[in-house]
This record gives sequence, C-alpha cells and structure tokens, in this order.
Amino acid sequence: MKKPSTQIALGIALGAGVGAALSAALGTGTAWLAIGIAVGIAIGVTMSRKSSHAEKANDQRSTINE
Repeated sequence: MKKPSTQIALGIALGAGVGAALSAALGTGTAWLAIGIAVGIAIGVTMSRKSSHAEKANDQRSTINE
C-alpha cells in the first residue's frame, strides 16, 4: 500500500474490530472500543512509516543502478 491514509484506516478498522470484540466479550462498554481504535491508529501510523522508509530506499537503489 502506497497511501499512508489507507494504512491508517486499515489500522483503525483492525483496532475497532478487536475493541468491539473485547467489549462484547467482557461486557465493559465502549472503553475497549476506544482503546482498540487508539491501538489501531498507532499500528496504521507505524505501517505507513515503515512503508515510506522502504519506498525511499528502493527509490535510491533504482537511481544508483541506472
């Protein structure tokens, strides 16, 4: 995925799913949903940073090889 916004949205969706499952299983309300979304945002930001660093490295390699 090249767009950081897509990776962040994927992280939010993943976190919301996990948070909703935990809140339903534990019956604690929306606290777990909020925690899951926060964790999902952190995961999405981390994925987008790793992806952007890898793309920059690949761009530099391609200009060196040419």
